[in-house]
Amino acid sequence: MTTTRIRPDRGLTVRMSVTIFLLGLLYVAVAALLIAYGINAVVVLVIACGLLFAQYWFSDRLALYAMRGRIVTPEEAPELHGIVDRLCALADMPKPQVAIADVDMPNAFATGRSPNRAVVCATTGILRRLDTEELEGVLSHELSHVAHRDVAVMTVASVLGVVAGLITRFAFYSELFGGGGRGRGGNNQDSGFAVVAAIMVVSVLVYAISFLLTRALSRYRELSADRSGALLTGHPSALASALQKVSGPAAQIPSRDLRSAEAFNAFFFTPAKHAGGFSLSSLFSTHPPLEVRLRQLARISADLGQPVA
Repeated sequence: MTTTRIRPDRGLTVRMSVTIFLLGLLYVAVAALLIAYGINAVVVLVIACGLLFAQYWFSDRLALYAMRGRIVTPEEAPELHGIVDRLCALADMPKPQVAIADVDMPNAFATGRSPNRAVVCATTGILRRLDTEELEGVLSHELSHVAHRDVAVMTVASVLGVVAGLITRFAFYSELFGGGGRGRGGNNQDSGFAVVAAIMVVSVLVYAISFLLTRALSRYRELSADRSGALLTGHPSALASALQKVSGPAAQIPSRDLRSAEAFNAFFFTPAKHAGGFSLSSLFSTHPPLEVRLRQLARISADLGQPVA
């Protein structure tokens, strides 16, 4: 981790290391299984590694493009740059690029493979809804993600599971259409069905395991960023107020816009939730419940001797 005044989080570091190790082990196990079944996975592995590298190396550009964000200069967004300048000076960390996404959804996110290649982006929706102190709280949260390097780790973790699943699907279609497998005498057809069934089961397991691992890491990293950001500014109540504003009824926006942003939930300050009642996604959220985040901030306020709202 780059040396900054943002408090390191040992628990987050351990969780990131364990998650990457387990997903990497899963990745290797899938490849080994396919090779054991006689499926030529070399080409698929090369493609998968290429996708992983591209996602990691170009994560900042991809995220900005997907969210219609653009890098802005201090002349274009003096207040936003001023807040980031103050926070970076306070944290003693390199200043990331600053971007604005022309989206009414009130949110912010950080992306990039390292603190020196990071981008912090705020939407026009959040800039319009929050006052300066609340926006400072949100941006301190995002800068904590950058300092902890969990943006890059989440990018890799998210892609590893997808890539492992992609390998099994390639193998599935290869076997299904007769492109893989070794000869097995008169039992070729039966063994072929067995291989296809095994690949389908592995694909489901790979997705489920990677899904649970990345969601668990994502929820912890959000609490860690809330904690570090609140301690950096010394105003946890401002961050709590921002959370309530962007999560409350006043923040409701068209469901179409929410659906289009849901793929980036793990990187947002608050999740883009499509209104519509109960869903399985609510059981495996990328973020802790609002009440849990507010309780943590209230405890920090009490520890700092500040009044709790």
